[in-house]
Amino acid sequence: MHRRQYRATRNKLDLTDRVQVRIVRKRLKVSEEQLASLVRKAGNSIAAVHKEASTQRLLRLPASRMAPAEAIVSAEAPEIAEEQAAI
Repeated sequence: MHRRQYRATRNKLDLTDRVQVRIVRKRLKVSEEQLASLVRKAGNSIAAVHKEASTQRLLRLPASRMAPAEAIVSAEAPEIAEEQAAI
């Protein structure tokens, strides 16, 4: 009985290997389409894909965490907020 030989390099991503793709997707928290896009952009090096994924994550602004302008104004100066509400 012969064991199946694994010829892939440790630091290269093989998109045809379903187990490897699942593990990388889980670690990077990306979808299959996002992973394919990252590989097209950065190449098949796992380090390059990880770096590209983290760069894209940093470029996105967390829109849900930003307070609306009205809340900022009312927190800074309540009298200004009352004047704007009266207008």
